[in-house]
Parts: sequence; C-alpha cells; structure tokens
Amino acid sequence: MVSEEFCPSKDPRVLLFAQLSETNARLERQLDGELRSRVELPLPWFETLLHLRQSPEGHLTMSEIADAIVHSTGGTTRLIDRMVEEGLVARQACPKDRRAIHVAITDSGNTRFDEALGIHVALLAELFDRALSADEQAQLVELLKKLR
Repeated sequence: MVSEEFCPSKDPRVLLFAQLSETNARLERQLDGELRSRVELPLPWFETLLHLRQSPEGHLTMSEIADAIVHSTGGTTRLIDRMVEEGLVARQACPKDRRAIHVAITDSGNTRFDEALGIHVALLAELFDRALSADEQAQLVELLKKLR
C-alpha cells in the first residue's frame, strides 16, 4: 500500500500529463469529427497535407511524414496508400536516392486541403478563443515548445 505522504498518482507532473493527454484527445476528436463530416478528410490526412504544404521542397519522404505526424512507418505507409487512392497525394521517385520515395500533394489534395483549412481555422478560433486570451494562447505556445 502506498503511504498518504507519497502517492505517485497525485504527483503534479502525473496530473499535468493527464490534463495534456485528455485535452489533446478531446481537441483531436472534435477536429476530426468536423473535418470528416464537412469535407470527408480525417484529421491524420489533414495533418499530412499540412506538413506537405509547409515543406519548402513541396514533398517529404515517408520517414519525414511519419516523424511529423508521430506515426509508425507502417502506419504511415497505410495512411499514404489511402491518400494516394483518394488522389490527394502522389508518390514520386527521389532523383538523388533510388531507395527513397517522396510524397507530394496533388492539385486535388491542395483543393481539398484549402477547404478543410478554413474549417480547421474557424473551429480552432472558436475552441481557443472561448477558453484563452490571445496572451494566454501565446504563453501556451511557448510552454509547449519548451516541453517538445
């Protein structure tokens, strides 16, 4: 039996992690539900398109995508397979390394992403602005950067 003086489940860091985890899960569930219902784009697909759009080269390798969206390489391969079938992304051979495959967003992917991005931004504004001031949002960004 754990003594009352030391109870690991009540450690402030354990409680902080639980709050972060629960908050993230709730936000992801809301965002995913809206994107699926309004533009038929699951949140992991949206996140992948976002990273591709932000890539200076216009493409990413499979491992870069896996790292960016925090998926296993096998899970990322399956995700990209489904996105290729939908016409949102295309695989391209890497001219410098025949073993590497690049993934690039297609015109159709860009169109769908733009539609989803408007919905995503509006929902984030509603969720964050309701709970946090602009200063609090900026502070949270800085604190999360430190943790990451």
